[in-house]
Amino acid sequence: MVDMSVSIGKLTLQNPVMPGSGTFAEGMAKVIDLNGLGAIVTKTITSDLREGNTPPRVAELRNSTLFSIGIPSKGPEHYLEELVPFYRNYTPPLVASISANTVEEFGELAARLSVPGVAAIEANISCPNLKKDGQAFGMDPQATEAVIKAMKRNTDLQVWAKLSPNVGSIAVIARAAEQGGADALVSSNAILAMAIDIESHQPKVANLMGGITGSATKPILLRMAYQAAQAVSIPVIGCGGIATAEDAIEYLLAGCTAVQVGTANFISTSAMPRVIDDLQAYCVRRGITRIRDLVGAMKVHEAKLLEARAGL
Repeated sequence: MVDMSVSIGKLTLQNPVMPGSGTFAEGMAKVIDLNGLGAIVTKTITSDLREGNTPPRVAELRNSTLFSIGIPSKGPEHYLEELVPFYRNYTPPLVASISANTVEEFGELAARLSVPGVAAIEANISCPNLKKDGQAFGMDPQATEAVIKAMKRNTDLQVWAKLSPNVGSIAVIARAAEQGGADALVSSNAILAMAIDIESHQPKVANLMGGITGSATKPILLRMAYQAAQAVSIPVIGCGGIATAEDAIEYLLAGCTAVQVGTANFISTSAMPRVIDDLQAYCVRRGITRIRDLVGAMKVHEAKLLEARAGL
């Protein structure tokens, strides 16, 4: 018997696996048992109604996918009237992902979504800050801290900060989110990228650039998750290129408490259940009785230990 549960603040998940925002919808209930997930993270919503970016919005690349969706949103009323009642039928905690144009809007939207049935709110701070010349909130430590503080003032729910990888130092942003009162970090969102069709000479997505996701990004985002976990004392939820239990285990060993599965859900609807089953099988094979014992259990090479002891 393996204890698969993990804790994120006062929130206990029956296992460490959940979907990444934007890669999961109600239709998944027809093909997998939602009650088997650790948590349910819904697609990012905004206060206003949005259609999203002009097509083409998705490009398949080698071992990765380029997305430029643009956060289409049906608004908070639809979320409260349709999605929250739907997910109340399932036991995993519901996490609402939100995006906004200003610090104040983040706080207001957090307040509106603080209803029974929602367990936590994930702040997508990779979106542009209209008061900072369009620079993403998550690229600036002061803006990051301000967003989290505004949300914490307006909700008693857990607040998770989803970090942007498009920064010089993920540790600086991680500490700013923690300073703002974040209960957990999600590290991290997609890496800004682009691709060009050599026959048409046009960018492969109409918005010129988008976020690259998938297995090709895992080594980079795993490194960033490790650096974030080293920088803060709050839980880190690893995200980026996770398609197998082996991928998830790497993130746990690097210091992440839980993981989000994203692009793999588009490739196979059974990705998350398979990761959960294979995580348990790995623990059984290795004689591990609690999956949380894997968190931060990476063993540093002896040469590196000797350097550290020598103060190098």
